[in-house]
Amino acid sequence: MARDYYEVLGVDRNADKNQIKQAFRKLAREYHPDVSDHTDAENRFKEINEAYEVLSDDDKRARYDRFGHAGVQGNGFGTGGVGFAGFEDIMEDFLSGFGMGGTSRGRRRSGPRPGNDQRISTTISFEEAVFGTEKEIEFDRLEVCETCDGNGAEPGTSPTRCPECNGTGEVRQVQQTFLGAMVRTSPCPRCGGRGEVIQSKCHTCTGSGRLRKHVRLNVTIPAGVREGLQVQIRGEGDAGEHGAPSGNLYVVLQVKEHEFFKRRDNDIILDVNINVAQAALGDKIRVPTVEGDVELAVPAGTQTGKVFRLRGKGIPRLRSDGSSSGRGDQLVYIQVEIPTSLSAEQRALFEQLAHTLGAEQIQPQQNGRGFFDRVMDFFGGEPQQ
Repeated sequence: MARDYYEVLGVDRNADKNQIKQAFRKLAREYHPDVSDHTDAENRFKEINEAYEVLSDDDKRARYDRFGHAGVQGNGFGTGGVGFAGFEDIMEDFLSGFGMGGTSRGRRRSGPRPGNDQRISTTISFEEAVFGTEKEIEFDRLEVCETCDGNGAEPGTSPTRCPECNGTGEVRQVQQTFLGAMVRTSPCPRCGGRGEVIQSKCHTCTGSGRLRKHVRLNVTIPAGVREGLQVQIRGEGDAGEHGAPSGNLYVVLQVKEHEFFKRRDNDIILDVNINVAQAALGDKIRVPTVEGDVELAVPAGTQTGKVFRLRGKGIPRLRSDGSSSGRGDQLVYIQVEIPTSLSAEQRALFEQLAHTLGAEQIQPQQNGRGFFDRVMDFFGGEPQQ
């Protein structure tokens, strides 16, 4: 599940570009897979880079601030993704060479590039968001060429060791600075960091080792998801270059509005109309839930704004690992419906009722809880029952 980009970089939402850049440099230095001892360094590094790509761009950041992750889907991620390429301007100052006096403590990643991440969106119903589902999705991605098995060479031939870098995939330069000799490493310009050169390129993929294909994939959507949430599927993005790891797939969820259910956190909100007779005399009514209709006892004297809680009829509480823990409740909000047109018989009965109730002068309510208080309970406190 995607985390908030400001949280990823550890900056305030009002942070300026310089603060965002400094935070990115600090975290990238800590989590770069070539120098980090963290077990999850590669995924953290991708997450940090993704957050920086959005927050360092004024247009993307504005969309993210307004719409969240859904506002930046498909804007630089769906086709390009985030990987380990394209940061030379940011990373060069501390990854181009950590050594002094001819020694090097860290080296830039060389060799084939990992595959890019893919992002697509899919729409699910309100009930599917509550209970979870499995959806078939379709998208295009780069896959390993079957003709050459991804090595880029024509069948019957093999890549040969690069003579310029002697198969290391990188070249080294020593630069003299005021701090002493500093070793700078960079991908080999002849083989592109692969360490091998192809003399006879595969006729199917022209040496790239990958082809773009249209694929179908079944994705498990966990129970309790909400609008804009991303489901991560590891290794289902673009295939990496020449055997490098594949990227990840992120499925961004869009949830259809329900005909009468609304969501508030893990609770389901339902508005129910009853007539004045049911409100005055009490009744047993059938109310819908996501699991089917249930019986609800409405006591005599029920007023507009009364809220009834159906425990455990809400939405599962989704954990970060995709599992759920317990469920919220369904809150039934009562509205007493006043008839706008009456038959002659109904009018006569209301007139008789009015006569028995009397026509006392209306006085402001002094004691007890009024309608406004009950509304405040509904939005900010506990339902009355």
